[in-house]
Amino acid sequence: MFTHNPTSIEKKVTILIVDDHKLIRDTWSFILNSDERFQVIAETDTGQSAIELSGNFHPDIILMDINMSPMNGFEATKEIRKISPSSKIIGVSMHSQPAYAKKMLQMGAVGYITKNSSKEEMITAITEVVGGSKYICNEVKTILSEQILEENEKPDVNLLSQREVEIINLIRQGQSSREIAQQLEITLKTVEVHRHNILKKLNLKNTAALVDFINNSGLN
Repeated sequence: MFTHNPTSIEKKVTILIVDDHKLIRDTWSFILNSDERFQVIAETDTGQSAIELSGNFHPDIILMDINMSPMNGFEATKEIRKISPSSKIIGVSMHSQPAYAKKMLQMGAVGYITKNSSKEEMITAITEVVGGSKYICNEVKTILSEQILEENEKPDVNLLSQREVEIINLIRQGQSSREIAQQLEITLKTVEVHRHNILKKLNLKNTAALVDFINNSGLN
């Protein structure tokens, strides 16, 4: 199912809306057609129809929903890039995980917004993309920044001494500090100092966090 508006004004940015929810298509059409810079020339609810419409009308911008069936937005984007390379595709999804945005860009899209994005951000995305830039919405960029920070804060086992690695492996085996001291023939106080240093080096808060790290690190 699709509708087409044959009226064309050269200076306006022509837009194809692809989404399997009519309310969303209607809402986006109303918002964009209310802006004198844009004209929604067609809309559809399937990926296959989006490919056909793109080949017929070569819209400047395609707002592409990702979650459709039987053909999803990733597949439709890949095909549209072959038949209408001048069309710039912006992925639109309920998913805010950077992996989805990355996959859309790999398929040939030049922008990505979520359905949590404001109408102002959708318009910003369109104008940025029309101007030759790529656009990733603020929600996704925030999550990506948090993931990078978390990655940088991950424990670095290379900071550990050989003795500290030995102690970690004994903790993994369920040995207490006293048992570790006896096995390594060092004082209980020395074991506690090592445990303190291990937590500090690995940026872990307590023994429970250390045990969790040990169980998931595969450290030998």
